Amino acid sequence: MKSPYFNAGAAVLYIVAIVACISFVLPRTGPEEGFLAPIVFLSMLVLSVALMGFLFFFQPLRLMLSGAHKESAVFFLKTVGTFALLAVLLVSGALAFGFGRAIDAQPDDTNTSVSTR
Repeated sequence: MKSPYFNAGAAVLYIVAIVACISFVLPRTGPEEGFLAPIVFLSMLVLSVALMGFLFFFQPLRLMLSGAHKESAVFFLKTVGTFALLAVLLVSGALAFGFGRAIDAQPDDTNTSVSTR
């Protein structure tokens, strides 16, 4: 993994996969309540932080420890910049194709009073 573009792409794909799982699997199974839900959510947080830390910081840290400080900074900035660009493109594309609205959007029933006169 010596490409900042690969690392940024892998981070975006991981996020998309997690969001897809949450969006399409959890609504069908129902929300978990009680003791298990916090364990699952904290486990996902720890896994996500570890993976993102590896994708964003491992190679720049290796370069910095080997004395290549400028290359380390360039690698890190390319990774972050590519990730930001991919995130903007992904969000823009999702909004353009109508994926930005809520899955469970229900009509507002607050103003449905019918006059009987």
